[in-house]
Amino acid sequence: MEIHRIGKIVHSAGISTIRYGLVVNLLEIGRIKFEDYEVENIRPLVTSSPPLAWLIARLGEKKVAKLLGVTEIVLGSLIGAKPIAPRASALGSLAAVGMFATTLSFLATTPEAWQQTRGEPKLSLAGQFLMKDVVLLGASLLTAADALQAAERPGIAR
Repeated sequence: MEIHRIGKIVHSAGISTIRYGLVVNLLEIGRIKFEDYEVENIRPLVTSSPPLAWLIARLGEKKVAKLLGVTEIVLGSLIGAKPIAPRASALGSLAAVGMFATTLSFLATTPEAWQQTRGEPKLSLAGQFLMKDVVLLGASLLTAADALQAAERPGIAR
């Protein structure tokens, strides 16, 4: 088998792994937003975020957590729909880009994301947790590009 063909196979496997790994992450993360312990876990993040703090004041912590959960489940479902609806999948991926950019902003707005040790700030456990969103943001960009390319192809989307 020639190297170019192997590269295409590996690329396709990688994109599928990224897509469905992102889907599973979003579905599971969305599901746990309906649990009381997750409301507690996200409290310092959302209450320190200017775009989300006003929502908590209006709706309360539990409703905001559920709203976030529904959003994550919907986005995961849209991203996973690429074989049958590549445009919807692209939309879900692009919305996920916005969501992950927002959660990365928590690094700047959440005091608990950093700890001061020996003079220089270092990521706390909360900050380390947020850093995974850099990878999820990249995955969302890749799945958006892949779905947009599939939407342009005639016939059945891959």
